[in-house]
Amino acid sequence: MTHSTKKLGMMFTVGAWLLGFLLMALAFSKILDRQNNPNQSVATLQSGEFQEVLLTRNRSGHYVFDGEINHRKVTFLVDTGATTTAIPGSMQRSLGLEAGPPISVSTANGITTAYLTRLDQLAIGAIEMYDVNASIIAGMGVDEVLLGMNVLKHFELVQRGDQLIIRRYK
Repeated sequence: MTHSTKKLGMMFTVGAWLLGFLLMALAFSKILDRQNNPNQSVATLQSGEFQEVLLTRNRSGHYVFDGEINHRKVTFLVDTGATTTAIPGSMQRSLGLEAGPPISVSTANGITTAYLTRLDQLAIGAIEMYDVNASIIAGMGVDEVLLGMNVLKHFELVQRGDQLIIRRYK
């Protein structure tokens, strides 16, 4: 074998190893994402008298799921300790939200400033709400929208084991 043939073979071997590691990293990333949000596709059960969504708890014990705000996909975290639905400031522009008057809010990290806003639409599976109060918090530091009691109060919540049923009666 010539020197250039050996070099070419070595380059292919290194390239194959790099490609293999990249594919493994992508696969593990997908697994971790699924563990953080096991509810990436939320189905809605509809009967004559109610609509309900069944959520599975994630590995940290939280209920995280994909839904919509203003017809754009977001990830929600059910937060019964949040008075109002809280949106990270980093999502304001992509969701087309106007920042209204500032207010002081008490968070797990202390008191901070939030800005009142209104959501044209919010969807949990096929369950939709319109003209919903919310707040924008600039330094939230998370990628999830905290689904607060201003929304959750419209539902019956039933927790059984690692599952949460969110039910709205018609």
